[in-house]
Amino acid sequence: MHQIFPPDAAAPDIGPVVGDREATEPAVAALAGLYAYPDTSERGAPWVRANMIASADGAATINGRSGQLSGPADRLVFTVLRSLADVILVGAGTARAEKYRPVQEHEIWKELREGRAPTPPIAVVTRKLDLDLDGPLVAGGARGARTIVLTTEAAQADRRAAAAARAGVVVAGKDSVQPGAAIGALAARGYQNILVEGGPALLRQITDAGLLDELCLTFSPVLEGGTAGRILAAPEAAGPGRGRTGAAAWHGSATRLTLAHVLEDRGSLLCRYLRAAG
Repeated sequence: MHQIFPPDAAAPDIGPVVGDREATEPAVAALAGLYAYPDTSERGAPWVRANMIASADGAATINGRSGQLSGPADRLVFTVLRSLADVILVGAGTARAEKYRPVQEHEIWKELREGRAPTPPIAVVTRKLDLDLDGPLVAGGARGARTIVLTTEAAQADRRAAAAARAGVVVAGKDSVQPGAAIGALAARGYQNILVEGGPALLRQITDAGLLDELCLTFSPVLEGGTAGRILAAPEAAGPGRGRTGAAAWHGSATRLTLAHVLEDRGSLLCRYLRAAG
């Protein structure tokens, strides 16, 4: 893996990536430097980073799962980003499709967790708490990294109580989870470095709320050629009674990004974008 943008003779050479757990200490340190979170102490707000992957023709999944697009370099960066994060935010649909569970210590670069819990907790967004409350994601969080459930008043009270016996529960909206309330609740718990791993609907909500600071996007050298969606879900209908969804009904403004760096490994392009000023 090597940096191709910006062109910099002093850029660290990360070297060939064989497996996500076989990288050398200098390679992990170099990636940690490239993806370091900014200091938010004077910002007054957490930093929200998303990590996504897409095929060369823009598909966010193959056969419903993003993992089939991934390769060794993407998986290595995935582990580094998780190691740097204070908390990992994910939608319930993605958690079910990708079979999420709490992060394990052997999946994390412990040298990047100094002064923090050994693993970052998972925070899952679920409107009606339609999760397996006895499954590993909700019930299997390690001490100091219990799963956090971000839900709504629409979830049944008995479901909220059952979830609270196994995980941390936050009510962050009446009929839907409000992105600002969810991010604010995580920040109030001391989680300033937030990593969003999807899915497309959650990323759309966070972006539309103006809360996304950074996008890490891997372009996989694969043509999906099917009907898979993009990393950002299509907007909902423009208004009651219009009966239209998608681009034809969307009149919002685009979120402008600036390119921070591009890494390349065997045809995969690992891009880091920042939200453009203004």
